[in-house]
Amino acid sequence: MEDNSGWSRRGFLGMGVGVLGAAGLAACGGSSESPSRVQPEVPQELIDAAAAMKGSSMGMLSQKLYSTAANEALDSSIKKFADTTGTKIEDSLVQADAGDVVAKIDAEVKGGVARDLAFMTDSRFVAQFQALGDLEDVTDVVKALTAKYGEPCAEAKNFCVFDGKWFAIPYHFIGIGSFLRKDWMQDKGISPKDIYSWEELRDLCLEISDPAKRRFGWGMTVNRSGDGNGMIEALINAYGGSIAANDGRKVTFNSPETVQAVTFLGDIYTNPKYKPMLPPGIASWTDTSNNENWLAGILGYTRNQFSVYADSRTKKNPVHANTHVFSDCIGPATDNPLLLGQSQGFVVFKGAKNPALAKLLAQYLVSAPALLGVAKEAPGLVMPAWEKVWDADPFFTSGDPAFPMLRRITELKLPLNTKNGLAFPQKASAGQQAVGSAYVLTDMMQQVVQGTAPAQAVTAAHAKMVQIFNQQGLPQ
Repeated sequence: MEDNSGWSRRGFLGMGVGVLGAAGLAACGGSSESPSRVQPEVPQELIDAAAAMKGSSMGMLSQKLYSTAANEALDSSIKKFADTTGTKIEDSLVQADAGDVVAKIDAEVKGGVARDLAFMTDSRFVAQFQALGDLEDVTDVVKALTAKYGEPCAEAKNFCVFDGKWFAIPYHFIGIGSFLRKDWMQDKGISPKDIYSWEELRDLCLEISDPAKRRFGWGMTVNRSGDGNGMIEALINAYGGSIAANDGRKVTFNSPETVQAVTFLGDIYTNPKYKPMLPPGIASWTDTSNNENWLAGILGYTRNQFSVYADSRTKKNPVHANTHVFSDCIGPATDNPLLLGQSQGFVVFKGAKNPALAKLLAQYLVSAPALLGVAKEAPGLVMPAWEKVWDADPFFTSGDPAFPMLRRITELKLPLNTKNGLAFPQKASAGQQAVGSAYVLTDMMQQVVQGTAPAQAVTAAHAKMVQIFNQQGLPQ
């Protein structure tokens, strides 16, 4: 198919046989900030396993990272594997927030023209592809990796497993966090904390705002965006509401808890009291807007994948030194944050022309030698998904003050429970993931901002969710 704005072709990354990599999965040594010093050697066991595939080719889709240098570091690892094994690997970038990514890839699978391998965010996409019948069982690979690297990150066991079988191979953990400007807080005599309630955070954001100095405390939009979706759902969960029941099958969105949360959030964008903490144009922000405004130094708070943190560090932006990182906020139904993080998972599509090579490439890319260069260009955003990979290089354990917090999230004892009986993560659900892709939550909040009563907006969103669940084969 033709490439478009959601896809970009990166060409064949391997041409013929390169220099054989050294055996073993040991770290590449040191914790240099330059990925050019990292030699992502291919383990001898994978070289041997790929011997029969010499001269063959495969296609891959990579979910686009915010850091261009991180995308280039991944290319370098893929090229190393292709050169070493004498294979050809065509890698294309996919923008996951293009909106139609699931439908587009499903059409390719059904048409017999899908790539062999892709990595996608497990909590957002894997259940949808699995429900469509697009994925191969990869339990054999996960068992082999578990024997070598120990346990994968906790949340992946929920979002990648269906009926006891793995349909995605955990690749790398995605750090998600909340970020405050600690220098702005210090100017107001406010000491940073590890946990805030959403109400505390709102009031703090207002207190540290000063439009005359281009300081706007609240850096989250409710316009259509992945970040907007994530923030809205996290807040609703903290209040004791959820899209669906714990089994992921029945829509339970319309509840007093949800209405309370939506009322609280809507007030931030409609009450004149909070106007000083809202940056200009926030109503029309897209997915990269909070990143750009945070890095420009005009936001006091944002909630994001660690892309903003990574970018400020790698580009030596002064915002980095003034960033206070905390996990997330609590609400009336929670005593501790419900933050689970996410991970990218490798999926092998049905009808793949070279599934054996795809599985070997996935096993290589999760290893410390291949992951390290990407992680150094996206620190905190790209972290190990496997227990022993964390310990394979000092960069992963001590390369940044935020890394220990991220590792603790990967090893959480799950589920995390609310006071009213919700358990997170809930069972992976194609319905819930499709609701996210359809931006039902952000559209609901846009209605509230435009004057619709919260209870009415919640009722309408619930009806839309019921329709989507029915379409996904989950009758309500």
